[in-house]
Amino acid sequence: MPWGLIDLSWWAYGLVILGLTHVTLTAVTIFLHRHQAHRALELHPVASHFFRFWLWLTTGLVTREWVAVHRKHHAQCETREDPHSPQIYGINTVLFEGVELYRREARKTATLERYGHGTPDDGLERHLYAKHSGFGIGLMLIIDLILLGPIGLTLWAVQMLWIPFFAAGVINGIGHYWGYRNFAPNDTSKNIVPWGLLICGEELHNNHHAYATSAKLSSQWWEFDLGWLYIRILETLGLAKVRRVAPPLHFDPTKQRCDAGTLQAILTHRYQVLATFAHGLKQTALEEIRTLQARATLEMRESRALHVIQQGLQRDAENLPEPERIALERALHASPVLRRLYAMRQELAALWSRSTASKEQLVHQLEDWCQRAEESGILALQEFSRKLRGYD
Repeated sequence: MPWGLIDLSWWAYGLVILGLTHVTLTAVTIFLHRHQAHRALELHPVASHFFRFWLWLTTGLVTREWVAVHRKHHAQCETREDPHSPQIYGINTVLFEGVELYRREARKTATLERYGHGTPDDGLERHLYAKHSGFGIGLMLIIDLILLGPIGLTLWAVQMLWIPFFAAGVINGIGHYWGYRNFAPNDTSKNIVPWGLLICGEELHNNHHAYATSAKLSSQWWEFDLGWLYIRILETLGLAKVRRVAPPLHFDPTKQRCDAGTLQAILTHRYQVLATFAHGLKQTALEEIRTLQARATLEMRESRALHVIQQGLQRDAENLPEPERIALERALHASPVLRRLYAMRQELAALWSRSTASKEQLVHQLEDWCQRAEESGILALQEFSRKLRGYD
């Protein structure tokens, strides 16, 4: 005789827990992340209230707190103010104690006031979801026990651990520690794997940091964002409306000079431009490193030297960890070629930080940059410059 209202086989219990936790992750990525934190899409009140209710039952997360902590992560990424950077706290701390880092930040009034604006503030949120956040997960436990009997306690425990481990640990930890990069934002964000059915596209973390307000997280044809599929389904049903996705980068091989279209393309796709720059100059940097080692003017392993040069071509030096910054300075000091590559990278990145310059001035500076790149005598730099002119 079953202890609960429902008696299932062992494999059916597995499917139940996968289904329940998958709905929770779907709610996190669509409602909390893409809708609330970044306003990449609008949700119909029916969908919005369902996700709020489900998150209250299965996580006890308060929307304003989650949104505030996440927005601060983007604003202070990889600094001492980042709530959960593995570069600051260490990968093991973020992976296994990420939920404690989240709770510590969520208790800070200043964080909530600065970054928690625009989140739900109706009577349901004030008097139930936020005020009694623990009541929901208690109710979920009772439901699991009634429906499934004693094994419901095990399923409930898995539900309670699922988001703390995958969201607070895997995405925030491994997503800034190990993986591949399509873009070069000024942080360590990485895509964990190209196919992530368990975490609904959130594994494409580097893509997200490059285009934070995009409702779609995949960028390559072989990447799959399951959360985006669900958003499109909701949109078809009239329950969602996409506001923004990352625009494509167009290339016109006939363009010979930089114009306003070139400038706008570079400003919009600056992290892709920097990634292309670093990738295109990688072989040149490697050859220069080998030359320096042959002359015994660079006492650094080839792989280590290449790593720090690639880091310097993708990120601002002041944002690198101190050991990498020192190693980068040593490599640049040993080579005029490496110094030239790094200086050109810095000048290119400075274009989108010159807020006081007019569009005409920025176009002129971009054209000047391309001319100097093509006069550098560095073949890879010349090829990159010619490609840069064609962006539109």
